[in-house]
Amino acid sequence: MHRPLRIAIGGIHIESSTFSPHLSTADDFEVTRGDALLARYAWLAPPLQPWAGGVEWLPLVHARALPGGAVDAASYDAWAAELVDGLARLGPVDGVLLDIHGAMSVVGREDAEGDLVTAIRAAIGPEPYVSAAMDLHGNVSPVLFAGCDLLTCYRTAPHVDVGETRERAARNLVEALRRGRRPHKALVHVPILLPGEMTSTRVEPARGLYARIPEIESRHGIVDAAIWIGFAWADQPRCRGAVVVTGTDAVATTAAARELGEHFWAARDGFTFVAPTGSLDECLDQALAAVADPARRPFLVSDSGDNPGAGGADDVTFALARMLARPEIVGGAVRAVHASLVDPDAVAQVADQPPGTPVSVTVGGRIDPRDPGPVRLDGVLEAVADDPAGGRCVSVRVGGLSVFVTSRRMQYRELASYARLGVTVDAVDLVVVKIGYLEPELYEAAGDWLLALTPGGVDQDLVRLPYRHLVRPLFPLDRDFVADLTVATA
Repeated sequence: MHRPLRIAIGGIHIESSTFSPHLSTADDFEVTRGDALLARYAWLAPPLQPWAGGVEWLPLVHARALPGGAVDAASYDAWAAELVDGLARLGPVDGVLLDIHGAMSVVGREDAEGDLVTAIRAAIGPEPYVSAAMDLHGNVSPVLFAGCDLLTCYRTAPHVDVGETRERAARNLVEALRRGRRPHKALVHVPILLPGEMTSTRVEPARGLYARIPEIESRHGIVDAAIWIGFAWADQPRCRGAVVVTGTDAVATTAAARELGEHFWAARDGFTFVAPTGSLDECLDQALAAVADPARRPFLVSDSGDNPGAGGADDVTFALARMLARPEIVGGAVRAVHASLVDPDAVAQVADQPPGTPVSVTVGGRIDPRDPGPVRLDGVLEAVADDPAGGRCVSVRVGGLSVFVTSRRMQYRELASYARLGVTVDAVDLVVVKIGYLEPELYEAAGDWLLALTPGGVDQDLVRLPYRHLVRPLFPLDRDFVADLTVATA
């Protein structure tokens, strides 16, 4: 009788903007271990998926956070050491499922995930297989590619296949171990760097590009095909598009990687923003003119440059100040919401007072103080609530504007978060939200939508960012060059 396969699970999952002044620390992370870690994976819940049986699943540690700035070295070092020490205590394993994002930045390190897989390899040796489940906005450095036997990533943006991707990474690992032959793998770096808001799989060309994957995977000798858009808000050599194909046939695997890489490169001029764009004032002008039409309400405007879902500080006050400068909003003719600013000190100042209390409180500009810096709100405490993501939150009403202030960085992407502060999104005229492309619930709720190209740590206008360490040439920062689409194999 064969012994069960022994597979360890762990990872660190965050995307980090090196252009954001926010520092991600251990306090920003949700950490799971033991049974709580195994419970993250639906395919391990009864009834167990047939392929997952006959495996001893060994939880290590998993740390996950909302995107932010670079992770402080001490927090990263502690989790990396816990992963390595845990593997040492487990003894020999057959494989490791590495549950990561792929765009983590750590202070003082250039390739955080490459550093992590190198440490794991040193602990387990060359024989066990490593399978990585990643975000398509991650990066595949040569070091990460060399350290993993299997790599796969999400195939949708917005990401509605997160659990499916982790299950695929685990299933591919189990099946490869049972075949007893290390997979062939092929990598093509595609010299493209684009913001996610130009590469949504809701629209072409990303929709068609990712739609090629099922057909490629159906070919003889192919196990998995994956396309990484890369992460635009880190200034590191690894930041660029990538294609990885794994398979049982070396020739088929290499050919498929080359084909996907060439299609990715050929589509480069077709990538455009997923919504009409403009400056914030231009977007507000259009929104305020549009809300007279009930079919276009609620009108949503993305404050994309300070999007905490990509790593923004979540306290840039540029959008709030521009809304407060609009007499239609502060006078109450237009019902509007600003979601949101993180400022635990401001929340603490007002949260213990009863709703309806007049308040005067300064908010924002403490992490990212760019113009105009902290803004004074003179209004009424409208609501107080506890949010699972944002902690204690308040809404301060100034004329027709509800300003949401949170104790922890969060992204207002779910309707329930608005409802906790007494706002039904489809009952207001205008929502300015710190987000990029609209997540599914907001997308369905919006009567109309614009993407404002606002300042912040995740500025969508990449030419405004002070890149110094990217490998150039790189589209669209550079044009009119011949792409090197060399296939690296192993």
